[in-house]
Amino acid sequence: GNYNFKEAEKRILDYWDKNKIFAFDEKSKKPIYSIDTPPPTVSGKMHLGHAFSYSHQDFIARYKRMRGYNLFFPFGTDDNGLATEILIEKIKNVKAESMKRDSFIKLCLETLNEIRPDFIQDWKNIGFSPDYDLFYSTINDHCRKISQRSFIELYKKGRIYQKEAPSIWCHKCKTAIAQVELEDKELESIFSDIIFKVDGKNIIISTTRPELLGSCVAVFIHPDDKRNKNLVGKKAIVPLFHNEVPIIADKRVDPEKGTGIVMCCTFGDQTDIEWYKAYNLPLKISFTKDGRLNALTGKYKGLKIKEAREKILEDLEKEKLLVNKRKIKHIVNVHERCGTEIEFLNTKQWFISYLDLKDLFLKSGAKLKWYPKHMKVRYDNWVKGLQWDWCISRQRFFGIPFPVWYCKKCKEIILAEEKELPVDPLNSKPNKKCKCGGNEFIPEKDVLDTWATSSLTPKIAAELKPNIKAIYPMSMRP
Repeated sequence: GNYNFKEAEKRILDYWDKNKIFAFDEKSKKPIYSIDTPPPTVSGKMHLGHAFSYSHQDFIARYKRMRGYNLFFPFGTDDNGLATEILIEKIKNVKAESMKRDSFIKLCLETLNEIRPDFIQDWKNIGFSPDYDLFYSTINDHCRKISQRSFIELYKKGRIYQKEAPSIWCHKCKTAIAQVELEDKELESIFSDIIFKVDGKNIIISTTRPELLGSCVAVFIHPDDKRNKNLVGKKAIVPLFHNEVPIIADKRVDPEKGTGIVMCCTFGDQTDIEWYKAYNLPLKISFTKDGRLNALTGKYKGLKIKEAREKILEDLEKEKLLVNKRKIKHIVNVHERCGTEIEFLNTKQWFISYLDLKDLFLKSGAKLKWYPKHMKVRYDNWVKGLQWDWCISRQRFFGIPFPVWYCKKCKEIILAEEKELPVDPLNSKPNKKCKCGGNEFIPEKDVLDTWATSSLTPKIAAELKPNIKAIYPMSMRP
């Protein structure tokens, strides 16, 4: 009746540790069962979700051991990227952007070494049974090399390109992000009916984003909209900003929404981007990377987006250009890391093109055994919903650098060679001249999206034991 779990658990954990009870046995003749442990993000402490999902993996690992398999069950921690930066800034009370990049990286690495042992201890404490000696951290040399090598391979296959294009932007984190990092959130907003002038007459446009009036480049109506058909081909005058924009007919307008007349701003949403491309409209960006209105907006320059929204509505009311405003709730896209509403900015980014592979992803998904079954439906819907190439560059500090320099003379892209990896272009140079003869280089400052590393965990794990071929592909991917 005197069972003391604190004493018993510690005794058992120490025994497991000392005797390497769960170690992978390279010499064993047993069949190998390999598990690609997703590396948890080092965010301070284990939370309930960790305990829940990692227990599931462990049930299967223990079952397979009892069935006579030799378990290859590594443990890694995901410690590069935005989540870690935010954590370090909080713990150490610093701001990455006001430090030198290498000093900030050094601080991140030191802090991670301080907090990682306690973090991993949480996994040990719930009896989770991987081989803790088969360890990787997504910022160590092993992972950096594999991540940079993958970038170079994809670049050589023609799958990676760099271009100035509308990107999904988080102005709080001051970086481009990918479509998969968005969350839907229901927020309150104001739907305003605003007067534009056409030939001296009023037309009414409804919007939740009056602060984007400065970047309005066109007005659209549906080609079958009988009420407004006569406007097509005319010019509309944008209120407060007084510039003329064309009125164009396009099927993407929802004639049921508001008055059926829509303004197109570069960029309010995905449809604006499609119209911008389809009609070759001018590019007018009216706010900065940190979410303030810029010089293009005249007297509103310097206001934060939400402040500008209120000020512009006030001014429209003064000028008698606001007919009506009503509170609504609507679903908006926010950045999952910080909850900030996203914007679209035209910036130069690196992308992986994969939209042509959607059928292949669905076929590959069909070859897997899914537990539970409904996750396959979720996967299929997710693949079908992909509309953007994957933006893999981040304007951040703590991540894996692109293995890229640019020739100062001819702007040619120079890739690192595989034998030099991992490299940080900020602290090194290519070991050959550019083909134009130039030998001065500009380093790429951006870092890779953390998923450009985490998505490679089967390779990262398997290459811990590169001579054992049976590990890869993984038997299970939780």
